[in-house]
Amino acid sequence: MFIDQAEIFVRSGNGGNGMVHFHREKFVSRGGPDGGDGGKGGDVIIEVRSTMNTLSEYRHKMRYLAQDGKGGGPNNMSGKNAEDLIIPVPPGTVLFDAITGELVGDMTDPGQRLLVCKGGRGGRGNQHFATARNQAPRTGEKGEPCEEKQLRLELKLIADIGIIGVPNAGKSTLLSALTNAKPKIAAYPFTTLEPNLGVARIDDETTVVLADIPGLIEGASQGAGLGHDFLRHIQRTRVLIHLLDGLSEDPLADFSQINGELSLFDPNLSLKPQIVALNKMDQAEAAELFPQLKTELKKRGYELLPVSAMARTDIRELLFKAVNKLSSTPVLADMEMPLPVYRPKDDSKQFEVTREGSNEWRVSGAGIERSAKMTYFEHSGSLRRFQKLMEILGIETALREAGIKDGDTVMVGDHELEWQD
Repeated sequence: MFIDQAEIFVRSGNGGNGMVHFHREKFVSRGGPDGGDGGKGGDVIIEVRSTMNTLSEYRHKMRYLAQDGKGGGPNNMSGKNAEDLIIPVPPGTVLFDAITGELVGDMTDPGQRLLVCKGGRGGRGNQHFATARNQAPRTGEKGEPCEEKQLRLELKLIADIGIIGVPNAGKSTLLSALTNAKPKIAAYPFTTLEPNLGVARIDDETTVVLADIPGLIEGASQGAGLGHDFLRHIQRTRVLIHLLDGLSEDPLADFSQINGELSLFDPNLSLKPQIVALNKMDQAEAAELFPQLKTELKKRGYELLPVSAMARTDIRELLFKAVNKLSSTPVLADMEMPLPVYRPKDDSKQFEVTREGSNEWRVSGAGIERSAKMTYFEHSGSLRRFQKLMEILGIETALREAGIKDGDTVMVGDHELEWQD
């Protein structure tokens, strides 16, 4: 089943904890600190795989968690770094932050990679905190916390030529006649409920990719039917074959309606080169209509070609016409999209002190909360290091000015500390 939208939760790995440990060996009464460092947590990386053409893999599995780094060991042994988590996506996948709607990345080239969540660094063991004055430090670091994101994935097919038109115009029949694609075909509207891709061979060295875009109806640009789902796939095509239904009551009105919907959805779509063809020319009604319709379209600057996808009449000429237009069309520039938003990282020195009760205070701030998560509060050295950090950042001064008293509770992230002057 063709799935072109998905939403997944991704999380990198936590860094491994550094170890607080002292060397133990026979006949060595005072071994120095030898706590090893923790390993780095795994990154979450999105990678383009040319062998994929749908997002169906993410229909059932929606959570992707990288592994945590391993903790450090004694004898200065560092913990093992976790392997990165690689999430494959098909070419043409656009990534958005599902919470903010901001663009995260546009994945088009096979092998392209994008780091979306960075793994936490490993915490340092107490071997790093030894000094001439403190040769037995009971100080270490826990691993840095992970990052997480809720991502929305949208697939926009990458094709050289897109085949558009009203429902039942014969787009799927034309695609199957030009390529080896085997789309579902029947004599009623909306047979095609998902885009189909096919590869047409021009000569021994040249092939082009064609996409049969399901029929568009009036109001598609506002989401009528499955309008947005279908129109999105036209954005990456370079040339359009606009197939008119020779048995329609008013093919000229159909032509205007489709172009109007394209322009309303994305003004750039109306600028794409179009090869216009009247299908079902094996029927007398279409053959009778052709001369008048050709004259009307010529006034609008379009040449009308007669074809019959069912009888396979003149379809190669139509394809060659589109390929010639393709060769004179510049490589598709990136479509109009919101640019990726790179927000500056939170200032690690910024904090906020708020009162949450008569004897309770909360300290908020990216830097201090991250430090709290990386602190061994059960080790005196690590606790003193955290207290020193609060003093350097000015948090102690801010708490005193706010009116904190002995015995009050100070909350930093998930940790509760008792205030003592």
